[in-house]
Amino acid sequence: MITVIGSINMDLVVRTDHFPKQGETRLGNLFATIPGGKGANQAVAAARLGADVTMLGVVGNDAFGHELVQTLKNEGIHTETIQQAAEPTGIANILVSNKDNRIIVVPGANHAWDAQMIEAMEAIIPKSKVVVFQLEIPVDMVRRGLALCKEHGVQAILNPAPTDAFTEDLLDHGALLTPNESEAETVWGAEWKDAIREFPNQVVVTLGKDGAMYPGANDAVYVTGYPVEVVDTTGAGDTFNGALAYGLSQDWELSKAIEFANAAASLSVEALGAQTGMPALDAVIERMRR
Repeated sequence: MITVIGSINMDLVVRTDHFPKQGETRLGNLFATIPGGKGANQAVAAARLGADVTMLGVVGNDAFGHELVQTLKNEGIHTETIQQAAEPTGIANILVSNKDNRIIVVPGANHAWDAQMIEAMEAIIPKSKVVVFQLEIPVDMVRRGLALCKEHGVQAILNPAPTDAFTEDLLDHGALLTPNESEAETVWGAEWKDAIREFPNQVVVTLGKDGAMYPGANDAVYVTGYPVEVVDTTGAGDTFNGALAYGLSQDWELSKAIEFANAAASLSVEALGAQTGMPALDAVIERMRR
């Protein structure tokens, strides 16, 4: 079983041809409300591939919260450990252009963790094969969850986004860290490629269209990406993490799991919305064959 411990948001998406400059107003050409949150996205990505997935998170007792929980249920994800809070459901304001996106997250209920959620985490982690975390929930909860994974010998993946709350002690628990290139630079500076050599097989850096890389025992290992026609890159990293969790839950070697995750992520950017383009297993296998 894969357990995802993290955020559940409603994405408020605006698409425009060009981002406005400071103080400038531009016309957009699309607005949509799309289920999101890095935690929920990663749970959906793993479930679409056929994994048995449980989601731990918090939503508000509001229309967005009810819709988001039902969406996860529709994907076959176990939602019994999703709690309702007095705070409103979290949202992400996403501005999308032809080749980029900019995101502001308002956590809302995602930060309303309490003793009941801690108990749920302590109960579910020992039963899990892989546990996936991000940093859109309180970092103390992530730290506690990582410690539980280490205690019970459970593989943990930590996607350090957003990086504001990241501290290097989070690496002490043996989690596999999965930053993108920008996040790696925020964490370790411009010389991040040298810095991550200290963590062989513990850091995987996603490189967009160029694939991914990780420090092996002796040297950096690069896994190539796939050429695609990009529609929206919003869910690519989350798809990568969900697919990586799937691969590791199947006891694949890290290199094979990364190759699989690259293929899944390449499919995800071909549709608008973080969850919309997340692929099924047969589509990923077909892309890898090509």
